[in-house]
Amino acid sequence: MRYLLEISGLNKNRLQVRWVSATEGQQFAEYVTELTNVLRELGPLDRDQQGLQLAAVSRSINSPDLRWLMGMQRQLTERENVYHDRLEPAAYEELLKSSATEEYYRSLIYEALKAGPRTVRQIAAETGLPIYTVSLRLNDLEKISLVSILGHEGTSPKFGLLAA
Repeated sequence: MRYLLEISGLNKNRLQVRWVSATEGQQFAEYVTELTNVLRELGPLDRDQQGLQLAAVSRSINSPDLRWLMGMQRQLTERENVYHDRLEPAAYEELLKSSATEEYYRSLIYEALKAGPRTVRQIAAETGLPIYTVSLRLNDLEKISLVSILGHEGTSPKFGLLAA
């Protein structure tokens, strides 16, 4: 989650997870005060300006592929598969970051297309993603039948969401 907040530009420090026992009331109060100060320093989220990023982070978190990968950490890093392979923890982290990045970009494009069909250049302008990245992730979304070409603007195809 913190990585998704970081790549979305929403700031990873907006989320902090700490384990505190019921007997550690003073420590809990200190953590709340610390987080309150961090959030006050960061300022409020502007839903008008950051709504697309918030929606994409939310969609990414609920991705079955990303949730599966996160749930398989111990299996992939501590136990061997049938081929006697296992991932080093650093390699797993890189795989998770790469998968989260791709999922976030797909989600960002999907959320941008909710407003209606767009060309690759229009999607890139709205999301801030490079044109090449938009093209790659649109290809992913086409493969799983979430988007398709719904028309043209001049010679540029316009992509849109397919009905669920």
